[in-house]
Amino acid sequence: MEKAKISVIQLFSLMFIFEMGTAVVTSYGINAKKDVWLAILLGMFVGIAFFFVYYFLFRQYPNLPLTGHTKKIFGKYLGWIIGLLYVLYFLYNAADNIRSFGDLLVSSILPQTPLLAIIILFVLTISYVLYLGIEVVGRTAEVFIVILILFGITGNFLVLVSGDIDLDKVQPFLENGWTLILTTAFLETSNFPFNQLIVFMTLLPYLNRPRLVKKVWLSALISGGLILSWTASLNIAVLGVEEVKKSTFPLLLTVGKINLLEFVQRVDVIVVFTLLITVFFKASIFFYGALIGIVDLFKLKNHQQIILPIAFIIIFLSMTMASSYSEHTEEGIYFTRYIIVYFHVVIPLLMLLVTLIRNRFKKKGRLKSNIT
Repeated sequence: MEKAKISVIQLFSLMFIFEMGTAVVTSYGINAKKDVWLAILLGMFVGIAFFFVYYFLFRQYPNLPLTGHTKKIFGKYLGWIIGLLYVLYFLYNAADNIRSFGDLLVSSILPQTPLLAIIILFVLTISYVLYLGIEVVGRTAEVFIVILILFGITGNFLVLVSGDIDLDKVQPFLENGWTLILTTAFLETSNFPFNQLIVFMTLLPYLNRPRLVKKVWLSALISGGLILSWTASLNIAVLGVEEVKKSTFPLLLTVGKINLLEFVQRVDVIVVFTLLITVFFKASIFFYGALIGIVDLFKLKNHQQIILPIAFIIIFLSMTMASSYSEHTEEGIYFTRYIIVYFHVVIPLLMLLVTLIRNRFKKKGRLKSNIT
């Protein structure tokens, strides 16, 4: 583990920006149609429930990264394999977020720029920041969360006063019943992005006040969930369900409709910069989680010596995971519904069960020894 410390504010900033990620810009949870806001809130509550699973595991071994937890709980060999699976999962997510950002730039403001060039520059920038250490990442997040909030306030204000909002587009409530809402909440919105916060188990050992983990995690999770729910409703109120569903980046269209007195126009650059900030930190955290996992599993001296090799792996994954953005989206939906549930739900619940059983046997053993 790197010898570093991050503050409570820095951890909150990282978690909040991480939650925004690509979810704030894409058609997140739109399978629930007009009730997408409710599906996101329900997904947030599922995320809160699983936070307590992650928090319990963290309390067992507060000084170990996630891969250290898997080895302690499942044993040296099985735990090592499961830890490696988490590393691969983090790498895939880092590449997935970077590819989404590259696609947005190519489709919106840089149509003549090769996707590979954008991805290489982005990954090398992340690599440089990670080389400087997690403290630098945390201090940078403190600054950029302020910029992100200012972008959000500005964008929302301009949309609200532009006159493009039609509340009839978000009505009626529960038009399609509970089935779509619950399916979307449990299979999609809970896993992405709320349960993805499990990657922060690689960062929690760096927190300078570990007793505040619960407050920080829950504060970031709830505030992020409320903003994502509001943003999804705003997109539908401006564009309508069908246009949001067809759109690659609906928030870009929503903000692009702003036209005040034929003077305030083309402020969709706010969305591009928002995605730049959120994806930068989200990809950085997944990248760092993978680095720390590799260092722990392979007993390396530090993460700096493997940054460039892993960076090239992420570049390769970003370019080869899909031939187009539509294919990338379809693969992402499949991955969210059927693959990451193992990393967010199944394995953590097994870790919880094994830990509880082991603790119970230890307690019985101590009682017997005290009696004798």
